[in-house]
Amino acid sequence: MNDRYLSVDQVAELLGTTARFPRRLIEERRIRYVKIGRHVRIPQSALEEFIRSRTVEPLRRPRPRYGRAA
Repeated sequence: MNDRYLSVDQVAELLGTTARFPRRLIEERRIRYVKIGRHVRIPQSALEEFIRSRTVEPLRRPRPRYGRAA
């Protein structure tokens, strides 16, 4: 149990969003969370998993060199 538990505000700050976004993720059950009394905490591993699952890798194709001049 070495996971760090983050508040909604901490998650929002790490994601660069308002607190509304992580609250919506929780409400829609799109991210794992823990309820401790009336407090909601998101495990750091859940946040990393959420980010990893939504990361889009770039295409590896080279761009064509013909077309409009710069």
